[in-house]
Amino acid sequence: MKLRKHIQLLYSLLILLIGTSTFAQDITVHDPVMIKQKDTYYLYCTGKGISVFSSKELKNWTKQPQIFTEKPLWVDAVVPGFDNHIWAPDITFHNNIYYLYYSVSAFAKNTSAIGVTTNTTLDPKDPAYKWVDQGIVIQSIPNRDLWNAIDPNLTFDENKTPWLAFGSFWEGLKMVKLNPDLKSIAQPQEWHTIAKRKRTFELADSDPGDGALEAPFIFKKNGYYYQFLSWDLCCRGEKSTYKVVVGRSKTITGPYLDKEGKSLTEGGGTLLIQGDKNWFGAGHNSTYTFDGKDYIIYHAYDAKQNGRPLLQIKQLQWDADLWPKL
Repeated sequence: MKLRKHIQLLYSLLILLIGTSTFAQDITVHDPVMIKQKDTYYLYCTGKGISVFSSKELKNWTKQPQIFTEKPLWVDAVVPGFDNHIWAPDITFHNNIYYLYYSVSAFAKNTSAIGVTTNTTLDPKDPAYKWVDQGIVIQSIPNRDLWNAIDPNLTFDENKTPWLAFGSFWEGLKMVKLNPDLKSIAQPQEWHTIAKRKRTFELADSDPGDGALEAPFIFKKNGYYYQFLSWDLCCRGEKSTYKVVVGRSKTITGPYLDKEGKSLTEGGGTLLIQGDKNWFGAGHNSTYTFDGKDYIIYHAYDAKQNGRPLLQIKQLQWDADLWPKL
C-alpha cells in the first residue's frame, strides 16, 4: 500500500510539474500572439477580421468577437477583393493604449500591407471597448519591393525608440524605425535586414523565392535581444515543415548571431522547435513574460487530426549560456 501511495504521489507531482511548463490546447489557431489585461489573457490570431480568444488560466479558451466585423476601408486599394481574412496580428500596450498590428495580403504575393488599430481596453464587455483603425503603417508592392509587409512585431530599444520587425520570404526579414505615435515610419527612414536565407538569383522579383523564412519576434532578456523566426513552410497541413530558430544581439538592429556565431542575415539560426511524429510542423511564435515566467506561444500541425493547426504554449527556460530551451 505504501508503495502504491508513493507511486500515486510521484505521478501527481509529475503531472503538476508538466502542468507548469506545458499547456495542452484544443483551439484552432494560426500565428498566435497574447497579452494579459488584469486577470485575463487575450489571444489574437489569423482569421476573419482577426480571431480573438480569452482565458483566465491559459488552458480553457473562450471565443470573443472578431476585431473587424467589416474589412478596413483602405484594404481594397491595397489588395483588391480582400475577403477580411486578416493575418498575423501583434499586440502591444503602450502609454495606456493597446496597439494591434495586422497584415493584409494576397497569398504568395507581396501585394501586402501592415495596418494598426487601437483601443483603451481589451474587454468586449467594457463600455469603453472600441477598436479605432489607424490605417496603413507599411505597404509592399510587387516588382518594386523585394520584401513583404506581413508578420509585424513591435518592440522598443533601450532608448524607448519603437521598431517594427516584419517580413516573409523574398530578401528576408526587415526592421524599420517608427515615430513615437507607433503609426508611421520615422524620418529620415532607417531600415535594417535582420534575417535572410539564400534565394535563387534567377527568380523574378515577384516570386516569393526559396529562402523560406518569416515571422520575426524580438524578445528582450538577459541583456540580449533575441530574434525568434520561422523557417520553411506553413499552412500546408501534413506537408507543413515549419520550425522555429533563434539568434541574439546586444543591439536591436543586429547583427543577430546564432549559437555558432553565424549571422541570421547569412542563413544562421539555432533550431528551437520543429515537427516530429506527432506534429507535422510548428512555428510562427510569440514570446512573453507573464507573472515572472517566460512563455513561447506558437501553432503546430497535429498529425492525429490531419494537420489541424493547434495552439501550443510552453514555458521557456534558459541554459547556462543564456540561450532559450524548452
